[in-house]
Parts: sequence; C-alpha cells; structure tokens
Amino acid sequence: MAIEKCINEYDVGDVIFEEGSTGRELYVVLDGKIDIVKDSGPTRMTVVTLGKGEFFGEMAVIDGSSRSATAIAAVPKTKVMRINHARFVYLVSQQPAFALMIMDALSKRLRASNAAQFKAAGQ
Repeated sequence: MAIEKCINEYDVGDVIFEEGSTGRELYVVLDGKIDIVKDSGPTRMTVVTLGKGEFFGEMAVIDGSSRSATAIAAVPKTKVMRINHARFVYLVSQQPAFALMIMDALSKRLRASNAAQFKAAGQ
C-alpha cells in the first residue's frame, strides 16, 4: 500500500476515532496536534495533547480491544499516518527499536496514569 493512502488530514474538532469504537490501527502525528479526551457524562476532559512524532491508538492495535478514549484534531491541517495491525506486527518483528519505542512510551503513560490516580486518591 502506498504511504500516501495511509496519511489523513483533519481540521480542528474532527474526530479520528471515538471512545468505545473498535479499531486495529495505530496513528502517528505527522503535523499538528491531537487531543485525547474522555467523556464523563456531560463533561469532556482532555487527558493529553499529542504533537508531531507522537502516537496514539496503540492499545487497540496491540490487544484488539475497543478504544479507551476519543482522539480529536486540535489544530487545523493536522496530519496523521495510520498503521494497521499487519504493518504494526511487521514493524515490531523486524525493527526492535520500534518495539522498544512503543514499550517505552507505554511505560511512561502507565507511570503518569498511576501518579494521577495516586494524587487523585489524596495520597
């Protein structure tokens, strides 16, 4: 598949995927910013804003579960590259540095989540 077919451009407020939806793709921010948000009833909370070179959607591509948050373009002309499950598996198996980069990012995100939960619990 040509790389151009894997690149999409979004405008402010465009939804890339919704919390609870299914998907087997990981996304890499090529340009712009992506807000990762969680809905809690009528309120929407931005969990993190990601920029150029950062990725999102990795949990669904790894374990096939539904999306845990919603991804929304935060600025005009935000470009992302989609990496489907087959390409992801290929990259992990053929490029150990790619696999290590994913594991490092997942570890940092888990630590940040744990710290936030610990702080919210008043510890």
